[in-house]
Amino acid sequence: MVSGPGPAVRTVTGDVAPSALGVCDAHDHLFLRSPRLPGQELDSVRAAAAELAAFREAGGRSVVQWTPHGMGRRAAELPALARAADLRVVAATGLHQAVHYDEDDLAALRARGLAALFVRELTDGIADSGVRAGLIKVAGGFHSLDAHARWTMTAAAEAHHATGAPVAVHLELGTGAQDVLDLLCADLEVPPAKVIFGHLNRFPDLEVHLRAAAAGAYLAFDGPSRAHHATDWRMPEAVRTLTEAGHGSQLLLGGDTTTSAARSVHEGPGMPHLLRGVRPRLERAVGKDLVDRMLTANPAAAFAVEWPV
Repeated sequence: MVSGPGPAVRTVTGDVAPSALGVCDAHDHLFLRSPRLPGQELDSVRAAAAELAAFREAGGRSVVQWTPHGMGRRAAELPALARAADLRVVAATGLHQAVHYDEDDLAALRARGLAALFVRELTDGIADSGVRAGLIKVAGGFHSLDAHARWTMTAAAEAHHATGAPVAVHLELGTGAQDVLDLLCADLEVPPAKVIFGHLNRFPDLEVHLRAAAAGAYLAFDGPSRAHHATDWRMPEAVRTLTEAGHGSQLLLGGDTTTSAARSVHEGPGMPHLLRGVRPRLERAVGKDLVDRMLTANPAAAFAVEWPV
């Protein structure tokens, strides 16, 4: 654990030195529930424990859960799961797209104040669990930002300015990165180095990738082995191009397991595939040193924060 000043990663079992993350799955889910995924909820504590154990056996040492407020995070379960697997786990605050919520719940959040909720979950804890979030998760739309996205990103910017927490952004099918940069960074003054784009690789336009990286943001290559996504087969090309342009320190890797069937314990690829499948393939294409950096040094930097006392 970390005591005193200096950057730290806020995990569910306490703040740790960034180097303590080790090999990191920088975008995944242990628990997730949404009306958009009926019957595929990630809500089993036993399955989450088995998935973490499998990831640990494959060489993993930390997992960043991007599940935001209102989507079944089960924060109170996370510390025991992390300790049982001997892993670091980072939880998220934030809010996803409006389609994942009941309108009454959104109305209640508008009345309570969204930024205040995010700050409270980052500093005091999620509900009465005592578990503090280590990042803020928000989401854009397909090639656009609607009013809901602008509301959540404005709240995320307020919470970032109050705490320093990184802002992780779901890009719908990998689109809308420039819109997010214009709002979150240019208008709301969140430093690009505190922004992590998820799913940018699903829209394999290298010009877009290079522009986002040149702005200073982190790019998470996540969600491998999904049908009809360019994640796997275009990843080496994108990683190589970005690295040659000087952005190798801004690249992250994640599994983004979002359904029960996708878990390795249910015969899907799951978290271990990131290290058993994606890692060796990427090493053959771009070299072991770069892939090691993407799994260790880069997430350590991306999720490190000078938290307020």
